Amino acid sequence: MNYLFSDRISALKPSAIREILKATADPSVISFAAGNPAPEAFPVEEIRRITDDILTENPIGALQYSVTEGYPAFLAALADMLHSRYHSGNENDGILAVSGAQQGIDLAIRSLVNEGDTILCENPSFIGSLNCFRSYRANLVGVDLEPDGLSLEQLEAALKANPRARLIYLIPNFQNPSGITMSLAKRKAVYELAGRYNVLILEDNPYGDLRFAGEAIPTIKSMDTDNRVIYCGSFSKILSPGLRVGYVCAHKSILGKMTVAKQCNDVHTNILAQLICHKFITECDLDAHIQKLQNIYRGKSKLMMDSIDAYFSPAVTRTSPEGGLFLWCTLPEGSDMMAFCTAAAQNKVAVVPGSAFTAEEGAPTLSFRLNYSTPTDDKIVEGCQILGKLTKELF
Repeated sequence: MNYLFSDRISALKPSAIREILKATADPSVISFAAGNPAPEAFPVEEIRRITDDILTENPIGALQYSVTEGYPAFLAALADMLHSRYHSGNENDGILAVSGAQQGIDLAIRSLVNEGDTILCENPSFIGSLNCFRSYRANLVGVDLEPDGLSLEQLEAALKANPRARLIYLIPNFQNPSGITMSLAKRKAVYELAGRYNVLILEDNPYGDLRFAGEAIPTIKSMDTDNRVIYCGSFSKILSPGLRVGYVCAHKSILGKMTVAKQCNDVHTNILAQLICHKFITECDLDAHIQKLQNIYRGKSKLMMDSIDAYFSPAVTRTSPEGGLFLWCTLPEGSDMMAFCTAAAQNKVAVVPGSAFTAEEGAPTLSFRLNYSTPTDDKIVEGCQILGKLTKELF
């Protein structure tokens, strides 16, 4: 039988990262391609105890249908956490529990963007969000990244050139894939431009708690005096990606539409997982747990950066992330990035080609992404030695 797929889906390509991850099932492959938390970062014993308590004290509540918006006590705890940790959210905002921040992004686009509307985003940007935007047939316009965040000059030019711009999508903290953090000055300037051109901001902050260097910078949501920022957070990087629990903080009218859209999708986010997250943030020492994660990733990032500096050709440049899980390497002019990534795979090291993250599909790039959270320390060094040998042979 010949199947006819929808126009929205037929043009989409599989995630390059997910396809690469299939190859990393081979235990001989050193994977710098994933974005998984380090195995030692999972609070397994706490989650085991919490789950036992829930299934002893409230088994039916954990296994029964629940309300779409989320477990009420969890939403209240999230509101407190956002106020205390990020100074974000006000009396006009609400919170929606979602099945990972990715679903929050999808629901926001479904609720606010029509086919042909423009979404402005950092270039490069997170492939999962880019594919989401493409699935709704939005017009994607990339704004190049600078060392302290996206180019304000390019952003304003794009806003002027695209009167149907609806959203600016940003990952201000330890950006995926680049690892770059947007400066406070640029956050304020982006918010001012969004107000001047009457567009919304979709602030994606899955890595914000993973800062291991530098000074914390306020969220854009904390500056939101006219309710134009939709803030997406997640427990995937601080507790467990397998729980699939995220949240959206936005104006109540926006959340109302997103809630209706969610009811067409999965009815509600896994209630047992919400209960686990709720108990963790209210009963455990969240600050101590996050400090443990910061210490893990501080060591792993330093080891990878030191290994790159020791083994790579000096013609290859890299970013110096202050948090998160990724760094971004760029080959010298005239290089064939895809050939390099293919050679890396042939030598049993998986990296993600930068072309997976460009706003314009197929746009040329000399960069590739490395992840330091997933591999062991020994594999970080070994993998960088292999890649470094390739860089010296090619450049």
